[in-house]
Amino acid sequence: MLEQEMSVTLPIDPGFPHPAGTEDEVVLWWLGQAGFALRHGQTLLFIDPYLSDVLADKYRGRLFPHTRMQPPPVNPSDVVGLTAVLCTHGHTDHMDLGAIPYLQSRSDPLFVVPRAEASKGVSRGIPPARLVGMDAGETFEAPGYRVTAVPAAHEELTEDAYGQNLFLGYVIEIGGVRIYHSGDCAPYPGQHQLVASLDVDLALLPVNGRDAHRRGNGVPGNLTLDEGLALVRAAGVPRLVCHHWGMFAFNTAHPAQLRAQLASVDDIEWRVPSLGEAFTATAVGR
Repeated sequence: MLEQEMSVTLPIDPGFPHPAGTEDEVVLWWLGQAGFALRHGQTLLFIDPYLSDVLADKYRGRLFPHTRMQPPPVNPSDVVGLTAVLCTHGHTDHMDLGAIPYLQSRSDPLFVVPRAEASKGVSRGIPPARLVGMDAGETFEAPGYRVTAVPAAHEELTEDAYGQNLFLGYVIEIGGVRIYHSGDCAPYPGQHQLVASLDVDLALLPVNGRDAHRRGNGVPGNLTLDEGLALVRAAGVPRLVCHHWGMFAFNTAHPAQLRAQLASVDDIEWRVPSLGEAFTATAVGR
């Protein structure tokens, strides 16, 4: 089991000095699980922030207790200047009903969600006027950022009755950098060709894998590390950040093992992030 880390305070207030001090870099923080914060200038985006502990109560005493292994790195009610929250799908560790109301307490963000899950988003506290519904192949643009939605297979490509994808990934263009967050995703036909066509600079991929036991008990899985490496290589993505570990003991990977597996990889820049630690991304010269 991972050691529990101390809670940290992220310098996500737009008034806080930019950690890198340049205009050509995007600063990222890993928020735990599939969650990330992205900032460039005055634009602050959260992707899939699970910042509460609501799942611990829901699943207490059941086969897979959802007890947090790491505390949230930031209190959602402390966040200021939040531009938008992107949720890749409706699972609570990606669309957090325990955090959504508090993320609005000091900001007025937009919420980008799969259109197929729009009603779920509203039921979890997203104001309808601030909700942007998307489906694969669509692009949404606002000052400071642009989002292109792509399909995700968790573990399969799944559509609602209207042919809209329940699970999405996003390619986020911010500060001249293209960042691919796959959402919860396993490989699917045409994935690497699609990602390659979007000229991605950095991929944020879940690498906790999948198995029949978890899937048979309602927990669909994700890419393995080998599959994540195969995807970025085939799609020509030069940088990889591994996530979706360290939150729930039944559905994790060990960071030391990930780093050991990656130690011999020299054709891809890789990172197994630490909770709340800032790192930067720049555009690849093309």
